[in-house]
Amino acid sequence: MGGVNTRLAPYFLTAPGIVFFVALLGAPMLMTFLLSLHSYDFNTGIQSDWTFANYIEVLGDSYFQKIFGRTFGLALLVTVICVLIGVPEAYILSKMSSRWRSIFLLVVLGPLLISVVVRTLGWALLFGGKGLLTMISQALGFGDAPVSLMFTFTGMTIALVHVLVPFMVISVWASLQKIDPQSEDAGYCLGASKLTVLRRITLPQAMPGILSGSIIVFALTASAFATPAIIGGRRMKVVATAAYDEYLSTLNWPLGAAIAVLLLVANVVIIASYNKLIERRFAKVFE
Repeated sequence: MGGVNTRLAPYFLTAPGIVFFVALLGAPMLMTFLLSLHSYDFNTGIQSDWTFANYIEVLGDSYFQKIFGRTFGLALLVTVICVLIGVPEAYILSKMSSRWRSIFLLVVLGPLLISVVVRTLGWALLFGGKGLLTMISQALGFGDAPVSLMFTFTGMTIALVHVLVPFMVISVWASLQKIDPQSEDAGYCLGASKLTVLRRITLPQAMPGILSGSIIVFALTASAFATPAIIGGRRMKVVATAAYDEYLSTLNWPLGAAIAVLLLVANVVIIASYNKLIERRFAKVFE
């Protein structure tokens, strides 16, 4: 009897979390998927039929293809930039003394204490035609023409990197904290240079943090709404803003639901493929 209880213990312990997940995430996603299988008529509203027409429309329309391409291109670019910024930043933090590390860690994580909408509005003031960029450009004598990054791909990239780079720093820094300092000391004792120790010892052991940080940043960028909506506007739509428009502008809820489901599926497929690729590449390190 005791053996049966031991085998069932993990299921009983995870049951509350599973119920919570199904109730708050699984059920709404299922309802969204079922909604996407209905057609829509602008005169009578949502129909009671069952069809894959919404998915065929999204996958076959060049307009939506361009939006999906822009979204995942933006997610990939933001992820790469966050890796290039966050990994060295986390490494420097790990080498600081505890006193300075606490101060700079607070500086890095401080933006997370501010609403993403407030931060994005700050970037909007900076990027606007009468913003700080224009003032600096005119002060340096580059001309009187306004400099604006609003409603541009570059502006969205900069704003999203600022919003998401702390997640990369946290992930990599947590991974670096688990590294045994003696492994690096052993490399130095064997005559390895600092660059070799960083490349052959530190970086492979930090790879789980880089992997998890990349997944977090990519997923959050691909599904971001507030920052692309403010900085990109209607000129630079992403999938999240396109789904929003279908729900609230055209009131075509089934089409908006289909866009949301396709975004989720594409996110899962890309992240799972990336995870498998990295695990194969660094299988020996993870073992």
